[in-house]
Amino acid sequence: MTRRHATLPTALGDLLVVANDGALAGVYFPDHWHPPAPGTLGAEGDAARDPLIARFAAELDEYLDGRRTAFDLPLAPVGDDFQQAVWRMLRDIPYGQTVTYGELAARLGDRNLARRVGNAVGRNPISIVVPCHRVVGADGSLTGYAGGFERKHRLLELEGAAVVQRRLF
Repeated sequence: MTRRHATLPTALGDLLVVANDGALAGVYFPDHWHPPAPGTLGAEGDAARDPLIARFAAELDEYLDGRRTAFDLPLAPVGDDFQQAVWRMLRDIPYGQTVTYGELAARLGDRNLARRVGNAVGRNPISIVVPCHRVVGADGSLTGYAGGFERKHRLLELEGAAVVQRRLF
């Protein structure tokens, strides 16, 4: 197999899903902040006929229905070494919990890297699966999200994150 993509209709809007060989390479919302260049998507396919994309669709449905708390998919995000390190940390944030950019920077050994961490989080190519929605501002506020603030709020609410509960009252 080679690089390919499909559009997947979901409760969060149509997602552009990109696969590279046997791994998920991208999940992008409509109006995503950093969408892939059209020439990098590969051939367009049918989401239901592509085994990997169909598997993602099934796991996403389970997640959105509250029956799944983690994804079990091979991943192949493309980024530099720093971005890869940040994206690995994102995968370690437990379901329903949040961390701040500063906390992630501290885990990398320097709280002053918070802005750089924020840039890496914002360029995460595999939305939802690599849970960048679980990163919040230093004061616990819901900060920007490449898929839009409303989607971030919705994902955290689905997970029962305490930060969302605090903000609702």
